Amino acid sequence: MKRILFLTMIAVFSAGSILAQNSAVRDAKRALGRDDLTEARTLIQQAATHPETATDPETWKVMGDIGNKAFDNERTKTMLNQNANDKVMYDGLMESYKPYVKADSLGELPDDKGKIKNKFRKDISGILRANHPFFINGGVYYNEQKDYPKAADFFEIYWNIPTLPMFADQKDVFVLDSTYQTIKYYAIITAIQAEQHERALALLERAAKEPFIENTAYKESDIYELMASEYLNMGDSAKYLEALNLGAKKFPGNKYFVPNLINAFIRNGESDKAMEYLDQAIANDPSNACDLNSVKGALLAEKRDYAGAETEYKKALVQDPNCERALENLGRNYIIQAQELKEATATLSNRQQQVENDKKTVELYQASLPLLEKLDQLLKGRSATQEEVNGILMLLRNVYYNLSVLGVDKSAELKTVEGQLNLEN
Repeated sequence: MKRILFLTMIAVFSAGSILAQNSAVRDAKRALGRDDLTEARTLIQQAATHPETATDPETWKVMGDIGNKAFDNERTKTMLNQNANDKVMYDGLMESYKPYVKADSLGELPDDKGKIKNKFRKDISGILRANHPFFINGGVYYNEQKDYPKAADFFEIYWNIPTLPMFADQKDVFVLDSTYQTIKYYAIITAIQAEQHERALALLERAAKEPFIENTAYKESDIYELMASEYLNMGDSAKYLEALNLGAKKFPGNKYFVPNLINAFIRNGESDKAMEYLDQAIANDPSNACDLNSVKGALLAEKRDYAGAETEYKKALVQDPNCERALENLGRNYIIQAQELKEATATLSNRQQQVENDKKTVELYQASLPLLEKLDQLLKGRSATQEEVNGILMLLRNVYYNLSVLGVDKSAELKTVEGQLNLEN
């Protein structure tokens, strides 16, 4: 008899606990109706943390309604030209989102009979559909406050809402236009500004997998550039190279992927891979000869294949006579050969061979002059830094001095260059 009474008491206490929590949900709804949001939040938090009501969709629906009410109150003031609290408004909007999504998710669970009766989906989907554009405003607000993590949250939710399961059978509800694509970019950029690199990468990878919509904010290739940059920031060289390779194949004419990919191979001492990729890149993008052929020339010069390097530099100059990289590198190519020949000549005892070598040395130095002199004028014409200009002036000084030593009078030119370098005695 006592055991029966004890079990009965447990059942009564348990039922009382459930009733108490259900009462908390009802009281939260009443407080919400009175616009007492503080009381409503306190009551609904109790229900949300109690095992008996934490899995009830209504608990989370009411929690979402509280945030939405805070948002609506301030938005109404805005529409009436009254002083509104933007922070309260957008925080309320954010406060509503996750509870609404959770309420809908719980509502989709089958009951004891295996039936799904999601009585809140219609209301929740209507609210989220109406509130969707305001997540842009919230992102802009927090971006202006330089609170980049929160700004990214708002922009990402704007991105997410059309993909929620509740809208799976309502494909035409949202207009996924250039604005939608632009907000994806804002979500990514603010995550980067927040230094949330793993999050930014996840967003970038997601954006890369989704259809790209043309817009005025950014190009599709920018997604892959940012991806490579983020991997570089995180020190993941393997993923960095993978992203560069992917971008280079997808956008062969892009000026970011190929040079960085080749530079990465060069830094890793993989000049053969760099050369192989250069040939492919040149074939894919012949209009970029200034950069690509110049880099190939430099790699050949490193291997002392000066004739091959000269061919590549000249290809670059045929396409772009003002290609600064090719002008400088071809000029250096001649100077290096002249210096090596000059050093070799100093070890000879055969006078005739010395004379012949000196003649070739002069020809090589003279071949460099028009290239370097043109480059000097180009740099000064575009107001290049003094460091850039001085670098070319030092090369010219070297050539003028050596020609003068070899019997070609360049003393006037040498004096002028030394004056520009402030090297006069």
